[in-house]
Amino acid sequence: MIRIGCLAGVLLLAGSVARAQDVPGIELCTHESRMDRRTGCLQSNVDYLQKLIAKTAADAQQKLNAATSEIAALKAAVAALQAAVAALQASVNKLPAAAKKPDAPTSKPDAK
Repeated sequence: MIRIGCLAGVLLLAGSVARAQDVPGIELCTHESRMDRRTGCLQSNVDYLQKLIAKTAADAQQKLNAATSEIAALKAAVAALQAAVAALQASVNKLPAAAKKPDAPTSKPDAK
C-alpha cells in the first residue's frame, strides 16, 4: 500500500513538472487570467524571439563570411588557371613557327 502511495506521489510530481514551461520557446499567453502573469508571458515571448533573431542573424553572417572567403579563393584559382591556359596557348602557337625553321647546317667531315 505504501508503494502505491509513493508511486502516485511521484507521478503527481512528474505531471506538475511537465506542465511548467521552463524550456525557452513561445508560450500561449491567452490562458493566463492575471494581467501581470500575461504581461510576463508576453515579455518572455518577446525576449525569446529577440534572442532567436539575433542568433539567426549571427549564423547568417557567419555563413555569408564563409561564402565570401570561398568565392575569393575560387576567383584566385580561376585567375591562376587562366594564366596557365594562356601560357600553354602561347607555347602551342610557337610550335608551327618552330617546325618551319630550317635546321642549323650540320658540318660534314671533309673527305680527304
